[in-house]
Amino acid sequence: MVPTPVADATTPSSETLQQRRDLAYLVLAGLFLGTMGMLNILGLTRFLQLGQIGSWPVVVAVGALPYPLTFLCTDLISEIWGERKASQLVWVGLLLNGWIVLILWLGGVLPGVPGAPDQTFFAMRGLAFGAVGASMAAYLAAQFTDVQLFHFWKRVSGGKALWLRNNGSTLVSQLVDTTAVVLISHYGAHVLPLRAELPVLPQLLSFIASGYLFKAVAALADTLPFYLLTAWLRRWLAVPGEGAELGPLR
Repeated sequence: MVPTPVADATTPSSETLQQRRDLAYLVLAGLFLGTMGMLNILGLTRFLQLGQIGSWPVVVAVGALPYPLTFLCTDLISEIWGERKASQLVWVGLLLNGWIVLILWLGGVLPGVPGAPDQTFFAMRGLAFGAVGASMAAYLAAQFTDVQLFHFWKRVSGGKALWLRNNGSTLVSQLVDTTAVVLISHYGAHVLPLRAELPVLPQLLSFIASGYLFKAVAALADTLPFYLLTAWLRRWLAVPGEGAELGPLR
């Protein structure tokens, strides 16, 4: 009589694995959506000078500080859950942008309390409207570029070269995002702090270069965390094999 195999006591049950997968996706999606909301509210409310290269100041909007985290989140979701889940999250992020615009609009058109100071709200609202308008267009272009390029490099490398799909997708999509945000913020909303006595184009190119430099450095810096988190998630969520994606639990 052949003995019945006994499951390894350390092997998590299907229910435990599903709970882990739900929790991991919830955390990554929450970080992505929370960062997008914070970016659109803070947006262009302040510009920071992070350094200077020769006579060229490296200037970025405060809303750009957490933005590289969104690409790490979508790359992790693309790697573990697949292209469909990552694309779904991008669309939910677009809905979030629309929700923020709606609340800001309602906050401005509904009657306020007489005598209550509301200058801060309207100043923030004006800047946020300019930031959201620019970021919604740039967001769609950049995030879908990131997801599509990530899976392109994954197919080309046969699921190998994790660094290639991480950096090869993020570096290109960050350039798309930065260029779109700067150009739309200026030509569409006129909210960039440009000096009137200087030519416009060099100033716009300086904003693009500064923003992209910051995002590119952040993207390269997240390569090691991406490797470590991918390896850990594969073990914790029981994802079989390098380059494999989560399938249904049996």
